[in-house]
Amino acid sequence: MTKLIVDGIEVDVPAEFTLLQACEQAGKEIPRFCYHERLSIAGNCRMCLVEVKGGPPKPTASCAMSVRDLRPGPNGEPPVVLTNSPMVKKAREGVMEFILINHPLDCPICDQGGECDLQDQAMAYGVDSSRFAENKHAVTDKYIGPLVKTSMNRCIHCTRCVRFTAEIAGTSDMGAIGRGEDMEITTYLQTAMTSELSGNIADICPVGALLPKPQNFRARPWELNKTPGVDVMDAVGSNIRIDTRGREVMRILPRVNDAVNEEWISDKTRQVVDGLKRQRLDRPYVRENGKLRPASWTEAFAAIAARAKTVAPEKIGALAGDLVSVEEMFALKQLVEALGSRNMDCRQDGAKLHPQFGRASWLFNTTIAGIEQADALLIVGSNPRREAPVLNARIRKRWRAGNFAIGLIGEKADLTYDYAYFGAGPESIAEFVSKTPKDIARPMILVGQGALTRPDGAVVLAALAKAAHDIGAIKDGWNGFNVLHTAAARVGGLDIGFTPGEGGHCATAMSNGGVDLLFNLGADEIDVAPGAYVVYIGTHGDRGAHRADVILPGAAYPEMSGLYVNTEGRVQRSDRAAFPPGDAREGWAIFRALSDALGRKLPFDSLGELRAALVAAHPHFGHVDEIAPADAGSIKDLAALGGAFDKAPFGHVVSDFYLTNPIARASAVMAECSAVAAGGYKQAAE
Repeated sequence: MTKLIVDGIEVDVPAEFTLLQACEQAGKEIPRFCYHERLSIAGNCRMCLVEVKGGPPKPTASCAMSVRDLRPGPNGEPPVVLTNSPMVKKAREGVMEFILINHPLDCPICDQGGECDLQDQAMAYGVDSSRFAENKHAVTDKYIGPLVKTSMNRCIHCTRCVRFTAEIAGTSDMGAIGRGEDMEITTYLQTAMTSELSGNIADICPVGALLPKPQNFRARPWELNKTPGVDVMDAVGSNIRIDTRGREVMRILPRVNDAVNEEWISDKTRQVVDGLKRQRLDRPYVRENGKLRPASWTEAFAAIAARAKTVAPEKIGALAGDLVSVEEMFALKQLVEALGSRNMDCRQDGAKLHPQFGRASWLFNTTIAGIEQADALLIVGSNPRREAPVLNARIRKRWRAGNFAIGLIGEKADLTYDYAYFGAGPESIAEFVSKTPKDIARPMILVGQGALTRPDGAVVLAALAKAAHDIGAIKDGWNGFNVLHTAAARVGGLDIGFTPGEGGHCATAMSNGGVDLLFNLGADEIDVAPGAYVVYIGTHGDRGAHRADVILPGAAYPEMSGLYVNTEGRVQRSDRAAFPPGDAREGWAIFRALSDALGRKLPFDSLGELRAALVAAHPHFGHVDEIAPADAGSIKDLAALGGAFDKAPFGHVVSDFYLTNPIARASAVMAECSAVAAGGYKQAAE
């Protein structure tokens, strides 16, 4: 630790701290435009100037000088840094005046108004007039894709967007052309950005040069109500903020959580907003004479009850989809069990994961933040860039730090980092084990759903568990066996045992005629064969609704309070930000009302009572934002199962990143992104 004095306040900070970080440690605010905590230091804007006593007789850029570079006083006194001296004040005013020379000063019509760093800092550190009367420099707006709108006259060349795409996203989409006053920020030949994280550049842009295109001119920040939530577009569980106006969700932004998503979210998470109000189910429907007709809740429940009376308990089943909350699955599980059935499944893709293998067999045991502690990584049957872009950025972050070998078994892909390719199928696992040094301290294996949804998925899972033991990935203080899920509801479903009981049917068997009455809770990625009477509880007119005999409209994730468990086993709570449309209701409330109609009344009348029952049955749900530890010993038992492989190569479970669920498929913005990606990101500017 190094001592220094900041405006008369003595602080102890690590020697590798920058002066800017040291000043903030002392409680001093340092203005900045180009500096960002998660990006490399550029030193472009010079707004963070401070005065260093005993240093050069000029202001110092605090973001670019380390504490270890300071010299002590003549008698060994700690270095002195001033953040509000007359020199600093005059320098900051000069820098701000320089930055505003060519800025259009169009704050009243700029959609960044109210959330603009330049606006705030011009008020706090600038002067009240300008000495420049010359014409301002004009720059042509650029096309960089369907998600980000450009207004490049406002650009101050902080290069945050350039550094983000090069360092975090790993695509190097953005760059600078020209020199001096002709410098412009753009993509290569003005093509669309190729990153699944591109929308984050609008968040980190300190001015109004980069704005979210779909939300442009739709609302001002002070009009919006802000509610914390959890993303369900993948299984990472990114922390988000849902902004609403009235009953409408207007935008989704990231919340900072260093243990999960840092401060990034994927483009699908951010811009799926319009899909929340398109093709929505807002009233019950009942199929009569082959056609669905609108019905009341009483009529829908009566139709279900009439059919249930004619069906044997062993012919009743339930499926849970990828976006549903734990409370909804728990209520449906209780209802199906009350009806005397053991046919239920949350694995609509057929993944060979089961509670009998132990909780450690389906968790990302290293944890997402733990990736940064790993020394080596093997990816099997997964494309993290498509399945979990934020987690992929964390892998890239560790790779950029150095001494991190990455291997891949499965389909080749551009993962934004280098890797060694071991082969396409399960026979390559043994080759990997034989070539892996035994002295790696913290190796990890990432098992994707492409390896688990195959007919031999259980055999592959056991083989990878054995490989984890063979390479030393499981030891005291380190569990490097990790399963990467693609469904936000999957871990929660496995945790509560939403899987077939003894003698029960799995999702594949139920969808192929194994049951006569099927409760489909938002499972839109599976085809149900003709014959079964299907009750669909969901939000959109997608595949599940098309097959349904009765439709009960549910609430989407921003429209209810719910618990979700991410791929690492972290329990997170999402609060209700809006209300569902029309007659739609929250899933747990639907099942409570339906249980009355079926003569199997469920033992709760409120969400609080339901959660109390959930916590009583599964105590770890009572510890929000915590990860309940899983017994690594179960992985050793799993490794002993053995079995014969199928020789087919591993595939990817996500073919189109933008259209993976009913909300995304209802979104016009996601459809445009999918079309641009299919066209090679070369769509011409509008």
